[in-house]
Amino acid sequence: MESSKKDKRKIKQKLLHKYRLVILNEDTFEERLSFQLSKLNVIILSAISALLLVSGTALLIAFTPIREYIPGYSSTALKNKATRLTFTVDSLTTVVNKNSTYFRSIRNMLIGKVDSLDMGQVYSVEDTKSIDPGTVSLSASQQDSILREKVEQEDKYSLLEKATFNTNFTLFPPVTGSVSEVYNAEEKHYAVDIVTEKNEPVKATLDGTVIFAEWTVETGYVIIIEHSFGLISVYKHNDSILKSQGDLVTAGEAIAVVGDTGEYSYGPHLHFELWVDGYPVNPSDYINFE
Repeated sequence: MESSKKDKRKIKQKLLHKYRLVILNEDTFEERLSFQLSKLNVIILSAISALLLVSGTALLIAFTPIREYIPGYSSTALKNKATRLTFTVDSLTTVVNKNSTYFRSIRNMLIGKVDSLDMGQVYSVEDTKSIDPGTVSLSASQQDSILREKVEQEDKYSLLEKATFNTNFTLFPPVTGSVSEVYNAEEKHYAVDIVTEKNEPVKATLDGTVIFAEWTVETGYVIIIEHSFGLISVYKHNDSILKSQGDLVTAGEAIAVVGDTGEYSYGPHLHFELWVDGYPVNPSDYINFE
């Protein structure tokens, strides 16, 4: 017990024992500065200095731009820029998807194809349930019949009649002549073929922008014009084309010359198509070619 007390006293004496730190001039040994210290003072000063150093470093990193150079930290400007880029990429993805759908429709026009819904991809046999035909009534109700009649009257020729009513435009005949082959969606002939004299000018049916003007093996020289209201007109089997992609044209302006080009051609004529929002319509319903 007494020995432990003696040990504590010795430790206390060592910690409180005074030392003198003297700074001398090396040449003259003149005393410049002196400090009276103890081991306890040195320990306390060291601890306080370390605490201040750690605190200062933390504040420097947290509230100054220096933190940007430390791995794991990023600036507010960089975060904002990353957010803007994310929104931009998302918008560009949407635009690319829309353009892809649009160009697919144009390609389908060139090959005479209409997209259809594959119901086999929507329903499977497991999704269906057996139904007793005797329990199903196939007769339309009175309300259903009235609604059907109303919709049919509203939709009849509504595709271009609504546009004509709003803008008062009329479709210009691209050529005049006799119709050799009529529009027939069931046989996938989405056009009218107009027989006319070779080298006759082919005219734009409406104001628009040329979006395609190239040679194709099957249909010869083809020119496609995009108009307002989602309307697109297609002119095939031309002898030559007078416009280039990107040109602006007006209704009645010559855009090509009637010819007999392409593997599917059978003589001088114009293969003329009208498409609205990617779907074909019968040109004879809106234009008199004779």
